Amino acid sequence: MTANTDWNLLNQLPKVDLHLHLDGCVKPETALELAREQGIALPVTGEEALRPYMQVTDACGSLKEYLSKFNFTGQFLQTGAALTRVAYEVVEQAADQRCGYIEVRFAPQLHRGQGLSLDDALHFVTEGLKQGEARFKVKARAIVICMRNHPPEVNREVIDAAARYLGRGVVAVDLAGDEASYPAELFRDTFTRARQHGIPVTIHAGEAAGPENIYEAITQLGAVRIGHGVRLQENPEVLDLIRERHVPLELCPISNIQTKAVSGWEAYPIKRYFEQGLLLTINTDNPVVSSTTITREYRTIAEKFQFTLRELAALIMNGVEAAFLQPGEKQQLRVDFTRRFKELNVPLL
Repeated sequence: MTANTDWNLLNQLPKVDLHLHLDGCVKPETALELAREQGIALPVTGEEALRPYMQVTDACGSLKEYLSKFNFTGQFLQTGAALTRVAYEVVEQAADQRCGYIEVRFAPQLHRGQGLSLDDALHFVTEGLKQGEARFKVKARAIVICMRNHPPEVNREVIDAAARYLGRGVVAVDLAGDEASYPAELFRDTFTRARQHGIPVTIHAGEAAGPENIYEAITQLGAVRIGHGVRLQENPEVLDLIRERHVPLELCPISNIQTKAVSGWEAYPIKRYFEQGLLLTINTDNPVVSSTTITREYRTIAEKFQFTLRELAALIMNGVEAAFLQPGEKQQLRVDFTRRFKELNVPLL
């Protein structure tokens, strides 16, 4: 893909973003306004001066350094109005990228600093997504996150709250945070509870720790999707298991480079995974923190790994197939995307 017409066409393609963190989408201008409204003192003035507090660069040294940016953005997301606004703006940003469907994940326990209950947090986020869906015609659902550094009883509360909102804007639960310090095996009881509630599970694994976390997530935690999974290549047996079970990987290329999940683009396994028949999806992770968009993600892998437009379309359709949607909704999304690809004369594999 080198011709300008190809890039223009890429912009027009319908897209899906399945791995998208709410607190990684706070725009600097929104942070400024929320700070004014909430009386939060900022270290600098102006959007550009604020960006280094909210974004990483290619010099980012680790996942821990990357995650530190959320300590800054999280302070603005402690009220219902702020959660609703930012959720709405996530959908607005997705619409600008021609997304037809997004799944927005967030950890409700991180938004209770000013007295919100778990149910409050879920209500305000799903309300913002619903408002955005109605305004921008982008289907939007929520994934509720348990944090690795939280005690088991705190995460069990999250699972129970997610169960109350299942089918009311929430579609799944997740586990996120410092993977290297808190291996997946510590969370077996928590996600047994998720299975008892019948909630689909996706787990951050194989990003800052090895494929043993992926294996644990699939075989013990009940994960039907894996967030990132970049380090799957380190264990051929686990890779075979993922391929045999058709477990989708939620790859976030630019974020994966920034967090040092791999040493650099030359080590990024996306083309190898693709050729080995793994079910890959392409996502943004944290658009503001990573200074990215879903279109930029696709353009980057096309440039660096020579993915063809047809292959990019296949990756997009993988996102449709991996979506945590009810069968009827997924079929409609499939029909809508297939029709749009036909209108753009983009062949599907």
